[in-house]
Amino acid sequence: MRILIAAAGSRGDVAPYTGLGTALRRAGHDVALATTEAFEPLVRAAGLEFRGLTAGTRVRGDVTGKRALMGTAAAFVTELGQGFANAADDGTDLLLLSTTTAPLGWHLTEATGTPSLGVYLQPTAPTGDFPPVVTGARSLGPLANRATGHFALRMADRVYAQAVAKLRHRLHLPPLSPSRMRRRREEANWPVLHGFSTLLVPRPADWRSGLEVVGNWWPHHDTSQRLPADVEDFLGAGPAPVLVGFGSMASGEGERLSGIAVRALRRAGLRGILQAGSAGLAADGDDVLTVGDLPHALLFPRLAAVVHHAGAGTSAAALRAGVPAVTVPVTADQPFWARRLAALGAAADPIPFRDLTAERLAESLDRVVRQEAHGRAAAGAARHLAAENGADRVLRAMEGLTDG
Repeated sequence: MRILIAAAGSRGDVAPYTGLGTALRRAGHDVALATTEAFEPLVRAAGLEFRGLTAGTRVRGDVTGKRALMGTAAAFVTELGQGFANAADDGTDLLLLSTTTAPLGWHLTEATGTPSLGVYLQPTAPTGDFPPVVTGARSLGPLANRATGHFALRMADRVYAQAVAKLRHRLHLPPLSPSRMRRRREEANWPVLHGFSTLLVPRPADWRSGLEVVGNWWPHHDTSQRLPADVEDFLGAGPAPVLVGFGSMASGEGERLSGIAVRALRRAGLRGILQAGSAGLAADGDDVLTVGDLPHALLFPRLAAVVHHAGAGTSAAALRAGVPAVTVPVTADQPFWARRLAALGAAADPIPFRDLTAERLAESLDRVVRQEAHGRAAAGAARHLAAENGADRVLRAMEGLTDG
């Protein structure tokens, strides 16, 4: 079967699909991953065919104002839609659509008749169990959670309106609003598999049929890859260190955050590794090392704890490694994942990004590293995640579509 996975956004929105793609390829399928050009090296390194989705507007995860966030998202998806019509060719047998690309991909499936399946990294369907994850809000109770969930979907429809109108015109389809297309998919019980652990988000009982939680899809990394020599030397020179990194968050705040991190580590009596990321974290000293991008699967099991922004991928990677965390959520779905980690006991209570200080970070680090309960909770979570196989569940769902 010729499969096209379409994903877009930040690195965390794309990297898990490299692992899913390689798993599907091992099962005998031809797999292409359509995404923006910035991630072409990531796709090709996984041995997958790359197809470009045009989008000049950069997705900035550190945009915190809701109006600015919606404006940036609308510009991004409008540009994305312009190239989307070229993503699938006549030989594509199945489209796998991410949270970001599904509202565009649905129109492509209508035009081509190609079957599709949702492969989401965030829960978007309204539920009484929790409020919309992108809002960062705390639970307001079942009725209010569902109401705000429906409102969030309507806001997402507005973000996609211009992109959908242009895409349908290019595909020679009659006008149709994003909200009407979404309702069609819901009424048809369009299948969506969610690539996160049932430990973090058990499947809500009030979800419609067709929505399932299947376990993570882990980013591909070369099994022959090793950590750089300077990292190995640092790891071997003393007790397990703490990693501090904010991924694609906090651009331009590297000097301030680096100072906070180093003061907190030293106050807590811990060694540290600073991951530069978009913020540009950096520090020198015998007790601290600065690194660039490294595979979580190689580094995280060697750590005492991870300080991170609570992105979905980093949160899952820390659990997979059985390592406790201190979360510093910035925006969007990060407060949701941060609270989930804390509820499991695998992380300290979140420190909102705007409230981060060296003193608060040191106190949380001292707690998660030296109180055994956090480590035990993280280790238990690792065992749960190891028993899940998200890629296998996608394969089984694909077979169901083919049989149908």
